Amino acid sequence: MDLTVESRSTSAAIGTVANFPPGVANEISAALTNLLADVFTSYLKTKNFHWHMSGRHFRDYHLMLDEQADQVFAMVDAVAERCRKIGGRTIRSVGEISRRQRLKDSDAMDLSPGAMLSEPQSDNRRLLEFLRDLHVFCEKHEDVASASVLENWIDEAEGRIWFLFEAVCD
Repeated sequence: MDLTVESRSTSAAIGTVANFPPGVANEISAALTNLLADVFTSYLKTKNFHWHMSGRHFRDYHLMLDEQADQVFAMVDAVAERCRKIGGRTIRSVGEISRRQRLKDSDAMDLSPGAMLSEPQSDNRRLLEFLRDLHVFCEKHEDVASASVLENWIDEAEGRIWFLFEAVCD
């Protein structure tokens, strides 16, 4: 997995107690910032489908997507603060999110309920890959704290995928 990112927004500029070797905090915070862009993208797409859901299972799907969006949004601040805690920089604008995101936007109109569940299921599968790759990366650099929170987010992503899978099979 390519964890490289724009260097101008990730140079360490604050003191840190993390005590990583030179450059490691920048590498980890850059990778976390890419994750943050994908988390923002996933959040907005999930809310989009929540807002535009229709059909005979409207209430169930609408509520599930809202719960999932809340869960994804809860990651935002934790990811950004982890970047800062280790001495790095993170996202500063919507433009930076669009430059960094690896998940694709969805501007499609009039999607079926099935499509509105399949797309976030696919996105969560990709997000799961990103989380697992980043976990390996953090373990390699002995960033136990980042690896630990990533494990929780991996579990949450697996749960979202499971619920979406079961709903799509309906």
